[in-house]
Amino acid sequence: MTVMNRREALKSVVLMMGGTMVGANVILTGCAPDKQIEGLDFSEEELAYMDEIGEAIIPTTDTPGAKAAGIGSFMAMMVKDTYTEEQQKSFINGLNSLKSSFKSETGKEFMDASVEERTAFLNQLNKAAMNQNSADEDEAKYILMIKDLTLLGYFTSEIGATQALRFVETPGRYDPCMEYKKGDKAWAI
Repeated sequence: MTVMNRREALKSVVLMMGGTMVGANVILTGCAPDKQIEGLDFSEEELAYMDEIGEAIIPTTDTPGAKAAGIGSFMAMMVKDTYTEEQQKSFINGLNSLKSSFKSETGKEFMDASVEERTAFLNQLNKAAMNQNSADEDEAKYILMIKDLTLLGYFTSEIGATQALRFVETPGRYDPCMEYKKGDKAWAI
């Protein structure tokens, strides 16, 4: 989860669209989970906190970052509408764990830290999550949820699709053989 290269991020989005992310069953079938937390809602502070987490994952560069795409609101909607009760609890506990772990490790509140400090901390969490065995998977699963939601939300937003990717509105025209120039943006989905 190092400062994300746009091409690496797009590859991750493609994997998620294949159904490997949490909540994909709801997205692919259109059926809401049977058991969810009733009345789950996120405060403005929590949405701002999720925006800042997303911005540390996909920061503003020559294109707007995740915060500009409103990633906090997207995460809240996805968790509320597509996650099961167990997944919702894991996500919420993860946000709280991230906040307390960051404070105990750095001595600062997450919201008061620089983007570099946030990114370094999230990179550590991601690395630990990738190296954990399946028995410990639940402990670190939340960082993977956050990363998946950030990538999906960003690259399916208007900002991600039109400014970070190349976008042609459907129906568009058919070009069977397009010239590729090194460094060209990937196409929006």
